[in-house]
Amino acid sequence: MSDTSLITNTSCLHVSDVDASVKWYEDAFGVSVIHKLSTEKFTSAFVAVDAKRHPDAGLPVSQRDGVIELRQLKGEAAKPKVEIHNGNTEPYKGFGHLCFAVSNIAEAQKHLLSQGVEFKKKLEDGRQKNIAFVLDPDQYWVELIENGIDKEEGYKLASNRMNHTMVRVKDPVRSLEFYRGVLGMKLFSKREFPDAQFTLYFVGYDHTEGYTEGKEQSVEQASRQSIIELTHNWGTENDSSFKGYYVFGGTNHNDDSVVGFDHFSVSCKDSGKFLKELTSRQVIFLHRDIEAATATVTDPDGWRVGIHSYDYLK
Repeated sequence: MSDTSLITNTSCLHVSDVDASVKWYEDAFGVSVIHKLSTEKFTSAFVAVDAKRHPDAGLPVSQRDGVIELRQLKGEAAKPKVEIHNGNTEPYKGFGHLCFAVSNIAEAQKHLLSQGVEFKKKLEDGRQKNIAFVLDPDQYWVELIENGIDKEEGYKLASNRMNHTMVRVKDPVRSLEFYRGVLGMKLFSKREFPDAQFTLYFVGYDHTEGYTEGKEQSVEQASRQSIIELTHNWGTENDSSFKGYYVFGGTNHNDDSVVGFDHFSVSCKDSGKFLKELTSRQVIFLHRDIEAATATVTDPDGWRVGIHSYDYLK
């Protein structure tokens, strides 16, 4: 893969009240609305940490990573009233969480507790004392990890990074073939948890010449944005009775009355050229607009990846 302009761009969540969700993410993590989009079917707010010291500050939406699209259905698309599921309970299990990396996780927890934010897991709970989970207005899980950027006393919103989005996958070999072999991402790190019998694979773009895959340390990785975390629960790849994870709107789960995590997106300078490259690989296209040079493809589990150019959303 020779295109050094490729980036992981957005992660899209369906929400019940876009204004309430925007307010929550603003207060909790210091994001701001960098773009709004309205169609016949939905209204979206694109949010990101946009502080002056942030490396992506001021860039157009499609030229930056770390963007969350909060999408609220409207009109006929919202009738009857849709149910929003966070992806962590049966029968809709599949999507896991978003993750923000903060400069000082203890101070972040203290601040969020003072704001009345609901916690799924506090730092002191369970075996892992270096992570926490909070719940957004639609009960999506949001993980907290520490990046150590400008670490000092207090909760520094400008140091926050929208670090990763987690989805569960059935077969990590097939998933890595897609994200690395087809989309051209790198494997940043692999983390095994034998006691709990699962493995995490963190993938994304890095165009550094001579980059060594699979060796990234936690602090370095925590400073990135829009990583994709693939969670593999051991044994699913060889279990003929395992039907796979629930992808809202997917080919096997197209009930419009339930929604949740919708898609990732990837952008680059010349999406038309990139899409031509993808046609030579075994890629499933759900949608393709040759004139606009946009498309939606699916990974082996049905997770959707939107592809577009840098000037798609300005």
